[in-house]
Amino acid sequence: MTIAALNSEEVSARLKLLNEPLESHWILDSGKLSKTFVFKNFIEAFGFMSKVALYAEKVNHHPEWFNVYKTVAVQLTTHEVGGVSEKDFDLALQMEKYL
Repeated sequence: MTIAALNSEEVSARLKLLNEPLESHWILDSGKLSKTFVFKNFIEAFGFMSKVALYAEKVNHHPEWFNVYKTVAVQLTTHEVGGVSEKDFDLALQMEKYL
């Protein structure tokens, strides 16, 4: 399967669709899909990261993320295409399902 970077119009349209049902939105920051998740405590944050890690490994698409206590900051980009692709939107959507 060939994967390609989405152009800015495609990213904007997909971002609008992704964010439509959400209270807290994903944004495009420095060319990456970005969002900060805040949980009740470290255990919930780590549990979320564990679920995402299993899915990410399964689909071979891994997030850039940073965790401190109950906060998980995420950035998604597809390195092999040098930009945002459908893989990133798929992973973002999956992350939302794990909340």
